[in-house]
Amino acid sequence: MHNSSEQKSDAGVGAASRLFSVMRALAAASPEGEKLTHLAQRVALSQPTTHRLLRALVEEGVVEQCANSKRYRLGLDFFALAAQAGRAGNLRETARPSLLRLSASLGDSIFLLARAGFEAMCLDRSEGPYPIRTFTGDIGGRLPLGGGQGALAILAFLPDEEREEIIRYNLPRLKDEHRYDEVLLRAEITNVRERGYADRNTGVLDGMAGLAVPILDRQGTAVAALSVATLSERLNDQRRPMVVDMLKREAASIGARVNPFDPVLRRPSAGFG
Repeated sequence: MHNSSEQKSDAGVGAASRLFSVMRALAAASPEGEKLTHLAQRVALSQPTTHRLLRALVEEGVVEQCANSKRYRLGLDFFALAAQAGRAGNLRETARPSLLRLSASLGDSIFLLARAGFEAMCLDRSEGPYPIRTFTGDIGGRLPLGGGQGALAILAFLPDEEREEIIRYNLPRLKDEHRYDEVLLRAEITNVRERGYADRNTGVLDGMAGLAVPILDRQGTAVAALSVATLSERLNDQRRPMVVDMLKREAASIGARVNPFDPVLRRPSAGFG
């Protein structure tokens, strides 16, 4: 039999669980927010209980109610708190152990590329023993999304409408610098989505070869890519499946820990600060 303090503790845990259920439901709602009746149904609570929880969240500033539509949505204070939590670590710090493991295991150079608008930026690299050249060059180097294996891996796993806009904008550069026409680019994107990696060798960099896998967030959208750059003979048909498997496993590990409020995802150069 519970004593009074245990009963109060159990009640507190139950209230916290209901509050988080409401917040999760609001996070999954449309940007316009959710009506009280629909929200109560989604969290399987009565309307009076749901309304009481919402009022408590509104008072704390983490939920707001639109004056016109009366819909509820997550408030600015919630996003501010999430952004502050993201400062404890960022994509570059999260991925660094993976880069070191891969370069040590494979003996090749490994790169972390992050999306930066219409481009991909080299956010970090771990050197292997072989002299190599890449499209991005050193840390901070950029190239258009679609050009080079890492940038192609990111482009292939963006939402459809966003990807179409990037293709339209970047295609002139890709034609000039990376020997792509629209038909070839779209065929490569389809291949990457089917296989889960990019390994197109344009022949622009003599004797060099590369392979990249996307780093996906919880919604399956690419936010970055892991890429290996090496000598062509080291990425032959026999070795490629092993390299792909290792990169995919590390990319999945990184993706599971990506903070959606990480400032590096919005501005990759913040990772150098």
